[in-house]
Amino acid sequence: MSLLAKSLTLSGRRLFAACVRHHSLTTELIENMDKKATWDRFYAESSSETSTFKNFEWFFGFDAVRDFIMPLLHTESHPDALLQVLDMGCGTSALGPCIFRHSAHPVRVTCADISPVAVRLMQEHVRAKAIQPHNLCSQLEFVELDCTQLHRHYGCSSVDLIVDKGTTDALLRSKEGRGKASLVLKQCLKVLRSSGSVLQFSDEDPDARLLWLETEAQEPGVMAADVGVQEVGELRGMSYYCYQVTPRPIV
Repeated sequence: MSLLAKSLTLSGRRLFAACVRHHSLTTELIENMDKKATWDRFYAESSSETSTFKNFEWFFGFDAVRDFIMPLLHTESHPDALLQVLDMGCGTSALGPCIFRHSAHPVRVTCADISPVAVRLMQEHVRAKAIQPHNLCSQLEFVELDCTQLHRHYGCSSVDLIVDKGTTDALLRSKEGRGKASLVLKQCLKVLRSSGSVLQFSDEDPDARLLWLETEAQEPGVMAADVGVQEVGELRGMSYYCYQVTPRPIV
């Protein structure tokens, strides 16, 4: 078994053994995390277990990664410009709303997910909580969106920051998701501004993820990118990383 396959298999088992209660749903998630129906069922079943809404966080919450995200929310050339931020595969995480609440710079945060169930739950939650932004010009929206088709929602070079907390991991660990993971990365690089970045938060070892990113983010004459990694830290005995992918001009 290759290093990449071993890393994906082991981390996938650890992740879903810790996060998902129902055995049947665990099996479905591991095998079909690239499918809309899987996530519709997951969020519907999760919300039916309690009458009180609770955000579901893959890996960790906003506080664990705010120091990686918030320094990127600025622009020196246009200090009052509304930065476009995408929380890609948001589920029912509080990550996007927390960026909206804490960013001193004006931002338009789009929380996108393939599951309309997750989108509806978050829309209802935010309306009920009446979440207020730090900057009064900031905006927050929730949209149903297949992230392999970001171009349907964004124009080329229009997004400043894309946050991916576990979405690419879910695709890479699916039986039929590897091609979709590659397409998502290429879509991200297409819609990002030259000054923008993708932040992938993952528990996958850098030896495996960096090789994949460096391979998939390059297309001669079409796209190129710089790739870096920082360690987020250890949580519940697992190490987590922040992979930053930044478009590079085509030479």
